Amino acid sequence: MSEAVHAVSGSRLRYFPITLFATVMGLTGLAIAFLRFDHIMHAHTYAGQFILFGVTVWFFFILSVYILKLYKYPEEVKEEFRHPVRINFFPTISISMLLLSIGYDGVYQPLSSALWHIGALVHISFTFVILNIWFFSDFKVQTKNPAWFIPVVGNILVPVAGVTHANIEISWFFFSVGIILWIVLFAIVFYRLIFHEQLMAKFLPTLFILIAPPAVGFLAYVKLTGSLDSFARVLYYFGLFTAFMLFSMFRQFRKVPFFVSWWAYTFPMDALTISTLLMYKITGYVFFKGLAVIFLTMTVAVVLTVIYKTITAAADGKICVPE
Repeated sequence: MSEAVHAVSGSRLRYFPITLFATVMGLTGLAIAFLRFDHIMHAHTYAGQFILFGVTVWFFFILSVYILKLYKYPEEVKEEFRHPVRINFFPTISISMLLLSIGYDGVYQPLSSALWHIGALVHISFTFVILNIWFFSDFKVQTKNPAWFIPVVGNILVPVAGVTHANIEISWFFFSVGIILWIVLFAIVFYRLIFHEQLMAKFLPTLFILIAPPAVGFLAYVKLTGSLDSFARVLYYFGLFTAFMLFSMFRQFRKVPFFVSWWAYTFPMDALTISTLLMYKITGYVFFKGLAVIFLTMTVAVVLTVIYKTITAAADGKICVPE
């Protein structure tokens, strides 16, 4: 984070990466996980509010830095937007707003509503723009990785706070877009992972993004329907299976040196924790209670590790540099 401060006035502003907005997603997701944990488990950690307020400041800081980069180095921003992988991280700006909206829902409604309305509008705009680029650009299948979920599948997130702030039909619209395009992209990404060369080491952490769509889809679907039906169970259990599948690949992930892409570990773990807490709330099964505690513990450990690695890399001048 100190690197980001230096980037405002130094030459590294030119290389301030759009991927840093993933830090907001990971930290806001953790804040929501603690807020839900306190509510469902009747605990009093207060960690959720503390993290939420801190990450709000962090979001507006890095948003200001990136706007400054757009003003001073517009060609660098255009270059990121033309990049077949980095383009998918621009919607992390709107997803960050939507996550903050969820965090403030029930804490401070005016801010939650404002963030939701802006976030939903910006995200659907990104979806249309990026789909146009995908349709009429010659992207090779080798450029596909789970980060491609972000622009379109991110729409699944809208209903989580959307049922509070707007007509429910609007939330159903966003959910429908996200869930159908998730199925399409999942098939494409799975095909690429199995039948083409392995992902570069720096992209391996993005495999954890595979957890997020079913986990968030479960949360959104339960919000929309108010019940735990068969489809809700399919979403939750497929997210759980995906997590266990990735956990079984632990040795492969241990070999990956630190990149900013490590933040891809964080939000999916947040989503897995929150969805398991919801399963416990609905079913009352002690199994899900224990699982939620385990996942929350793992998530905290992952987030703290990634924060430490990020600060260390920043101190060594390895962030905000040419790729």
